[in-house]
Amino acid sequence: MQNKEKALLTQLDEIAKQDLCLAFSGGVDSSLLLKLVMDASAKYGTKVYAVTFQTRLHPPCDLETATRVAKEVGAVHEVLFVDELEQEAIRYNPENRCYLCKHYLFGKLLEFARDHGVTQVLDGTNEDDLHVYRPGRKALREYGVISPLAACHVTKTEVKALAAKYGVSVAHRPSTPCMATRLPYGAEINYDVLDRIADGEAWLHTMFGAEENLRLRVHGDMVRLEIAPERMGEVLEKREEMIAYLKKLGFSYLTMDLEGFRSGSMDEKITQKEETK
Repeated sequence: MQNKEKALLTQLDEIAKQDLCLAFSGGVDSSLLLKLVMDASAKYGTKVYAVTFQTRLHPPCDLETATRVAKEVGAVHEVLFVDELEQEAIRYNPENRCYLCKHYLFGKLLEFARDHGVTQVLDGTNEDDLHVYRPGRKALREYGVISPLAACHVTKTEVKALAAKYGVSVAHRPSTPCMATRLPYGAEINYDVLDRIADGEAWLHTMFGAEENLRLRVHGDMVRLEIAPERMGEVLEKREEMIAYLKKLGFSYLTMDLEGFRSGSMDEKITQKEETK
């Protein structure tokens, strides 16, 4: 990992010689980048704009976390308020939704960058993201967005280790992907279901811990809980309380996925199709 760390620091030192914008979610990837580019820019007196999208497809806790982390490292924090569901094509959750969303969001970010005289836009894509279904990467390439972690082949595990090394407060924060990933492709995304999912997951985190990776995947009026297999016994112990709360949110049928938590489970059929091709 030392060689990757050295390559990353060298690249960021060169990038920081000019003003830059970073797509900043408050997650561990973008928070590590923010810490490192802030350190590098201090040598050159350049500006770093940490830009967070406040959207209906991301949990409200993202903005709170991003605001706190930006303050910790002394970054200029900017918030762009956008509503992806204004786009008719996105609302029905097509298989290329991630591309449509990234194209829409980063189009707004590039407008912000141009308005501030900035020609460099960075994001936190890491090496692992290059090996799973991520149609949004196409939009990043089209816009010329720089992904230093991926360029230096830094994996998610290595990102977390580096974040801990450099004192990033969210080093162990679980990922909080787009809320549309809780719905199957082709299902209509609406504010009501997004709010109910966010409410349910936030409540479950109070029960199982803020750093626990869990998801509520919704299939019509059925909700499927993904959680680590070693926590499943606790789910059964607490099932009556969970049933009462989740039914109060309007979910009729409650199930637990025996495969447990796995990132991108809604993409499995697409991945299988691609492998078949």
